[in-house]
Amino acid sequence: MIDNYEKMPNGLIRQINITLQKKYDVEYIKERYDSYKELSINMSYLRLGYLLGNIKTKITSLLDVGYGNGDFLKVTKSVIPKCYGAEVNSYNIPDECAFVEDIYKDEYDVVCFFDVLEHFENIYDIQKLKTKYIYISVPQCHYISDEWFLNWKHRRPDEHLWHFNLNSITNFMKEIGFNIVSYSNIEDIIRKSSDNNTNILTAIFKKD
Repeated sequence: MIDNYEKMPNGLIRQINITLQKKYDVEYIKERYDSYKELSINMSYLRLGYLLGNIKTKITSLLDVGYGNGDFLKVTKSVIPKCYGAEVNSYNIPDECAFVEDIYKDEYDVVCFFDVLEHFENIYDIQKLKTKYIYISVPQCHYISDEWFLNWKHRRPDEHLWHFNLNSITNFMKEIGFNIVSYSNIEDIIRKSSDNNTNILTAIFKKD
């Protein structure tokens, strides 16, 4: 494995020494989401459909952690009565959605992490969440070789601090009390990889 990375017993790959360089501010959000344009709304409907298709019980509350430009909350608020968002600031929180400062304080049916979990300095913090379901999308790390990982577009040192495949995210979530409900690469319909490998891993987990 390349310098400054280690593979944990559960299979997670983490960056060891971190010097955070990115500021997760309004400019970052605009830079990240403006390139998607109308595809961002399409992605949001795709994510909502996957959620509703895999959770058979009624969802009354949902928290989107790192909601970005707010597109996912815009589509969920029409079918889920109570929608909440957490972000580095309250930028672009959609109408009828509430901004959350502390994601661990209150209880939600579903907590979502779309392209967010890899940024956490300590992902084990999410075991403090009060929720029935956790819904994630993360870059899928195949680690074909050291050279592949070194040049992988999602490695992004000091920004993406954790890297996942299906086995490692399943093992990790099991450690913190969640079992896998469903997984797919559904977002690859929109977010295709240039190297013909699956790009984005989507999964839903349920509290034991």
